[in-house]
Amino acid sequence: MQKVSLLITTYNVKDHLTVTLESIEAQDYGSIELVIVDGGSTDGTAAVIRGFAAKYPDGKGQPDGDAAISVRWVSEPDRGLYDAMNKAWSMCSGDIVAVCNDKLCMPDAVTKLVRAIEQGGDGCIGAHSDLVYTDGERIVRSWHMGEGRLKDGWMPGHPTLFLKRQIYDKYGTYDISYRCAADYEFMVRFLKDEKNRLAYVPEVLVAMFYGGTSNAGLGNYLVSFKEGYMALKKNRVPHPLLITIKRTFRVLRQF
Repeated sequence: MQKVSLLITTYNVKDHLTVTLESIEAQDYGSIELVIVDGGSTDGTAAVIRGFAAKYPDGKGQPDGDAAISVRWVSEPDRGLYDAMNKAWSMCSGDIVAVCNDKLCMPDAVTKLVRAIEQGGDGCIGAHSDLVYTDGERIVRSWHMGEGRLKDGWMPGHPTLFLKRQIYDKYGTYDISYRCAADYEFMVRFLKDEKNRLAYVPEVLVAMFYGGTSNAGLGNYLVSFKEGYMALKKNRVPHPLLITIKRTFRVLRQF
C-alpha cells in the first residue's frame, strides 16, 4: 500500500484544524502520514496538534477507525503559508502527497483519489476531485472541476490535488515570492506539459473553508489573477492574458 502524506499548515486556526483532523481520522485508508507545520500559534492550535499526535504515538489506527496514522509536527515562526507548505513537504516521506488544510467530505476520499491515480495508466501523475466552499455548515459555492487543459483556462482545485512524490522532486515546491497564487504557479509548471495527466474523481471529496488565501475578498482575487498571469509568463505558456481571461470566466461561473 502506498503511503499518503497529508500536509497541513496552521496559524491560529484551532477550530478549523479540529474539523480537518476529525475528517482525516475518519478515513478508511490504511497508510496516512500527517505532517503539520504551525507558524507559532497563540490561540491553542499547538495544543490541539499535540493532543492529536499523542493519540497516534506508534502510527497505528484507533479501534474505531481503519486509518493507520502517523504524525510529525512542528510549531515555529515561518515566512508565510507557502514557506510552511515547503517546510511540510521537506518533512514528509509519502509516495503520494497532498496539501490538506480543509475537510475531507467522505471517509473514503483518500482511498478514491489514490485508486484513481493507480488506475490512471501511463502519464497519470495525480488525481483531483470536485469541491465545495463552506462557511460553517453552509455551502457558499460549488466547484465542478471536470477535466480540461491549461490553455483553456482550466485548473484543478488545489485543495483536492493528490500528486505522486516524483512531481515535487522534478518540478520543485512553492515559490514563496507569490502572495496568493504560488499554488497556481506550481500547478502551471507541470500542467503546461500535456503529457502529464490528472485522473478525475467526479465527486465532492473536499469542503474548503471559505476565506482562503486566494478567495478572501475582491482584493485577493485581483492579486490572485494578476499573479496567475505572471505565473503563465514565467513558465513561458503561450497567450497568458487570454488564458487568464478564460480562467476568470470559469471562476465567475462558480457563483
